[in-house]
Amino acid sequence: MRLYDTARRGVFDLAPTHRVTLYSCGITPYDAAHMGHAFVYLTFDILQRRLRDAGHETRCVRNVTDVDDDILRKARQLGVNYLDLAAREMAKFERDMQLINLAPVYSEPRATGAIPEILTMIGELVDAGHAYEVDGWVYFEASSFSRFGQVSHEDREGMLRLAKEHGGNPDDPRKRDGLDFVLWQPSLEDEPAWESRWGAGRPGWHIECSALARRELGDTVDVHGGGRDLAFPHHECEAAQSESVTGRPFVRHWLHVGLVGLDGTKMSKSLGNLVFVSDLAERAEPAAVRLAMLGQHYREDWEWRDELLAQAQSRLATWRSTLNGRPSSVLDEVREALDDDLDCPAALGAVDAAAHAGANVASAATLLGITL
Repeated sequence: MRLYDTARRGVFDLAPTHRVTLYSCGITPYDAAHMGHAFVYLTFDILQRRLRDAGHETRCVRNVTDVDDDILRKARQLGVNYLDLAAREMAKFERDMQLINLAPVYSEPRATGAIPEILTMIGELVDAGHAYEVDGWVYFEASSFSRFGQVSHEDREGMLRLAKEHGGNPDDPRKRDGLDFVLWQPSLEDEPAWESRWGAGRPGWHIECSALARRELGDTVDVHGGGRDLAFPHHECEAAQSESVTGRPFVRHWLHVGLVGLDGTKMSKSLGNLVFVSDLAERAEPAAVRLAMLGQHYREDWEWRDELLAQAQSRLATWRSTLNGRPSSVLDEVREALDDDLDCPAALGAVDAAAHAGANVASAATLLGITL
């Protein structure tokens, strides 16, 4: 199998051992997960299915960011406990992922369940001179890590812009440099707080994934990724703090998934231009929703259009019409397409051609997570 690696900016052999470890950045459960989220997790699902088909064991971890600025802000607006809000939204998320037939992940740990590991890692960074404390805030010093920028390849101006867009506050006067990022921060009076050597507070965004990945999968992860918009700052900061602690490569393959848009703009909770799996599953069967997404290459940005659902439903009917057809080699063709940087559109094209030729395509559809 060959996959595109964001950090190396090219397609490289995955060269997996028997057990393949994967880490997919999960949701912050303060609002419903949308099609953009589903597309990321579908990509990791297809990757796992093909690896298992090839005889590998996979361990995929998908975290839950159940404490951060966004979820605390939303809980405050609604007048509810942040953990109650997280539980409600996670129930919706799990339902939607089951609708599109995502296989269960190996583990789905929460940030609030990793506070000891987070504090240990922050302490290691401070003690090694990679982080500093000001007024109860602890920051990672970006300049202390010579490879900062290795994942996203953004220049300083681009990093500062993206940091500001993602709430990184590069103008924070406590920082030594605008690219430094928060590891620990004091909690407001109505926010959860945990005791630490720097005072009561809560973790920053990036440190949770480093701590969880290390706890669940070890120092080095085979495949790590998420939406393309996470390359900077989230994944860049993860790599810097993890490698500063362990001295080892954090990730062998960085896999970033294209963004899904609607009406010319990226889907965003803040903008409200969202499409939900659960809504689509009321208009067509869930397998058609999955199939509509599989028609897009994981690395490409794309737009949701309602006709995609009708096309997928029609494609599904054609595939099902072949259940009494003759055997064919289409399963091997699908495997070959998936091994070529998870080329799902090519895989679907191979199944279409076999179906139109009267061949039974059930086994190929099963590999793609579609039950005929």
